[in-house]
Amino acid sequence: MIESHELKNRDRYLKKLIGFQDTEPVKVITGIRRCGKSSLLKLMIRHLRETGIQAEQIVEMNFESHDFRNMTSDEVYHYVKERDVTGKRMYLFFDELQRIDAWEDAVNSFRVDLDCDIYITGSNAYLLSSEYSTYLSGRCVEIKMLPLSFQEFLDFHNFEVRETSSALGGTRRQAFDKNGERYELREVFDAYMRFGGMPGIADIGLDQEKALSLLDGIYSTVVVRDILEREKRRGQRQITDSALLRKIVLFLADNIGSSVSVSSIGNTLMNEGLLEDGKRKGTPSTHTVQAYIGALLESYFFYEIKRFDIKGKEYLRTLGKYYIVDIGLRNYLLGFRNRDGGHAIENVVYFELLRRGCDVAIGKIDNQEVDFIATAADDKLYIQVTESMQSEEVRKRELAPLQKIRDNYEKMVLSLEPGLDASYDGIKSLNLIDWLLDGERRQ
Repeated sequence: MIESHELKNRDRYLKKLIGFQDTEPVKVITGIRRCGKSSLLKLMIRHLRETGIQAEQIVEMNFESHDFRNMTSDEVYHYVKERDVTGKRMYLFFDELQRIDAWEDAVNSFRVDLDCDIYITGSNAYLLSSEYSTYLSGRCVEIKMLPLSFQEFLDFHNFEVRETSSALGGTRRQAFDKNGERYELREVFDAYMRFGGMPGIADIGLDQEKALSLLDGIYSTVVVRDILEREKRRGQRQITDSALLRKIVLFLADNIGSSVSVSSIGNTLMNEGLLEDGKRKGTPSTHTVQAYIGALLESYFFYEIKRFDIKGKEYLRTLGKYYIVDIGLRNYLLGFRNRDGGHAIENVVYFELLRRGCDVAIGKIDNQEVDFIATAADDKLYIQVTESMQSEEVRKRELAPLQKIRDNYEKMVLSLEPGLDASYDGIKSLNLIDWLLDGERRQ
């Protein structure tokens, strides 16, 4: 476990938790394994201690630990009840609580029997499934945690961004490491695109072999604990084939940002002899694939994005797309080589928009596509993502769908090489790296 003095700040999430401190809802932090949920609990505990809460008022249980992992929900209840301090509010922290059967009973009892503030983490969306909702009937708030943003990656790896003078008299931004060595921001961004944003990478340094080992451990744990074991606990036998699961993972990882259907995945796997045509153990193969994809979405390994018809103003049932939660995991699965850079940076933009609290959809206008429609409160943003805006052909292709949209919301193209023009017909052309850094500052 990380000791508190080594904790790196995750201010975006900590502020949310502090905002809900001492309110009735149970605070539920969700996200893929090893994205920093346990450390966020530690940060919250540190905040409580710094604001005068006594150590005896805090109960912390990590159900991955051998001390707690085989407890029943009754034992969890008695463990906490024995530590209750009469007349004082208790702060209860439960890490990976989904490992305990009927944990909802204990949590509900704490809410009824104790004066307490409750914080839970979980690595599977099953934690917030209908059974849980029924128990707490809306009395919980979810804080969705993701791996590191590019700005957090810089912070965790001890890079500082500074303005420096350029030879032409202007200024540009560069990254400096803790030894004062300077790097172009693009170099550091390339490292982010290679290693990804899992916080554990910062502990081992940007070393490919060590990174592969760390990412392999994350993948294996997600598959075993959050998918295969979960199915056993739920008494569902559909997802038992780890080899087939890996094939589906590889397919989705290789096709991030591309329109895919469950049947197209099924057909590819059938052609490779991995799924029997028609029925597989009494279940149609598309249902099998759907179940496996559902499990990957529930474990936060992949996220699905729907299409929205801009003119018809409705969501479409047709092909959606999938993005992988961490680009480093994709490189671990498919190999560290430059591939499909456009879809890879799209992947980064998608998760950055989620971090910024947006609802995100793919836009369809006539027979053309807008990469992202990002909606937050009453605001809306249309975004195209491309590696370079240098060529006229690419510019025409990227701008055309945006030019068809007749409303007055902001439209922009994000790229690593925006060219000299800052806008085209009111459509902004921004450097992706600047957008990642500047947007973070405005939060």
